[in-house]
Amino acid sequence: MESQEKEKAALISGIEADARVEEQQIVKEAEDQVAEKRKYTEKKIESLLNDAQKDASEQSEAVKKKIMSSVQLELKRRSMSIRSDVMRDIMDSVEKRLDSMSGDKSYRSILINWITEAAIGLDAKSARINASEKELVFIDDKLISEVAEKIRTKTGRQITLELSESPALKSQGVVLTASDGHTAFNNQVKTRMLRKEREIRMAIYNALFIDNRKEQ
Repeated sequence: MESQEKEKAALISGIEADARVEEQQIVKEAEDQVAEKRKYTEKKIESLLNDAQKDASEQSEAVKKKIMSSVQLELKRRSMSIRSDVMRDIMDSVEKRLDSMSGDKSYRSILINWITEAAIGLDAKSARINASEKELVFIDDKLISEVAEKIRTKTGRQITLELSESPALKSQGVVLTASDGHTAFNNQVKTRMLRKEREIRMAIYNALFIDNRKEQ
């Protein structure tokens, strides 16, 4: 009887020992799972934070590029506006300067050059000259003779020139019309400036903007 009791106690003791071992194993596995879960969570949090930081950085860079693009566009717009204003002011100044010169004796040589240029451009055997009232005062037989000689020297061609019987021009400059009336060459100030606008704009741009950059 006593022997049975001992065997029973030993069996219970073994079961308890096995239970404790099993319990410890379960606890260890649970702890390992918790630790693994914590590591995964921490990595996930770190990954999310990195993604958020990356997104924020990319968004910040995109915003920066957008702002810089807007600034550059505004600077370009203002630069174009300034150039247009400068161009307009200079063109206006040139017109006013030429108009003020139309009463001077030195203006005669300007007319000779304009009429010569128009006659060569017209390329006719004979033509009529018209100009504004202030300019017609200068255009006499002597001036016409000088123009004809200048054309002959430049091109080797002879041309017959005379004053037009049409009403005087309202704007400054000259217009030459072929005697047959089929063709004409407009060499008035506004037309001349339009014809040479690209050349004038380039000269102004180089003088005011390129040279300034070199100085800076």
